[in-house]
Amino acid sequence: MRSGEDLRKQRRRRVLKGATILTGISKSEVKCTVRNMHSKGAELQVSIEARVPDEFLLYIPIDGIGYKSVVKWRRADKIGVMFLSTEPKPHWHYG
Repeated sequence: MRSGEDLRKQRRRRVLKGATILTGISKSEVKCTVRNMHSKGAELQVSIEARVPDEFLLYIPIDGIGYKSVVKWRRADKIGVMFLSTEPKPHWHYG
């Protein structure tokens, strides 16, 4: 029998996708890299100085999808997020 941790790791797909954290606060954007993802969330790599709120829209241009996301954990320059829903790209975002 496999533990939940083993199953979680198996379902993750390693990716290397450029993305943008859109906060909606003054239309601010934080560039990031999606390191791995699955249907329910992702691991993001951000600049260590980046100010990332607890909730935001993660836009992945190559997928053309915005993921309404909530932060589940933070470690140095990595952030784990859970996806709440998907949204179209905001009209004010240029990417």
